[in-house]
Amino acid sequence: MALLEVKDLTKNFGGLTAVGNVNIKAEENELIGLIGPNGAGKTTLFNLLTGVYEPSEGTVKLNDKLLTGLAPYKIASLGLSRTFQNIRLFKDLTVMDNVLIALNTKRSDGFLASLVRLPSFYKKEARMQEKVLELLSIFDLQEKANTLAKNLPYGQQRRLEIVRALATQPKILFLDEPAAGMNPQETAELTALIKQIQTQFGITIILIEHDMSLVMSVCERIYVLEYGRVIASGTPEEIKSNPRVIEAYLGGEA
Repeated sequence: MALLEVKDLTKNFGGLTAVGNVNIKAEENELIGLIGPNGAGKTTLFNLLTGVYEPSEGTVKLNDKLLTGLAPYKIASLGLSRTFQNIRLFKDLTVMDNVLIALNTKRSDGFLASLVRLPSFYKKEARMQEKVLELLSIFDLQEKANTLAKNLPYGQQRRLEIVRALATQPKILFLDEPAAGMNPQETAELTALIKQIQTQFGITIILIEHDMSLVMSVCERIYVLEYGRVIASGTPEEIKSNPRVIEAYLGGEA
């Protein structure tokens, strides 16, 4: 049984089919790329998988549990977390507070302990802050813990968004164009970081990315979308040599 199984997933907007009959599987601790031209339906597919959109047809299952129709926060609590094309941090909060908000989704204080601030509440608060600092240290952000998110350089804001997603303890992490806007050095650092995340956290990663050098160097399998439909899937080598992919996306003649 696959960790994630997507069957015949379709999303219609009026007369337009943005995603059509998509079938995808992801196993535990797998790193999968999702590529395709602009407008191919990649982000729409992410929005369907994470509950932002409700599908017109088809199903999404995590560990054989049906996710279709669940609210995004429910899906997140079951183990799906994501970043976005456009960074969505709480920019007027500190780096620490951005990650604490994500950790709080896993918090289980009793009502009384939270209401009257019993000693157990403060102990958990201290443990959560320690956990945040541990996560930030992995991403070289521990010294920025008290910095407002809006004052971080662009590359560090991208890293913070990934830390915040990891703080929810996901089974699958969806990265939507994580290298967008990065310079070559930042992209190289991100490439190494994605590999580190998969190894260190033992989670499945599915990423949308236009930087083909990044995709080809980190992904074990790749799905290619065109006009909302999967036109090819396989290893990086198979995708690079697929005539239809070359024609549709990578450039050159088939």
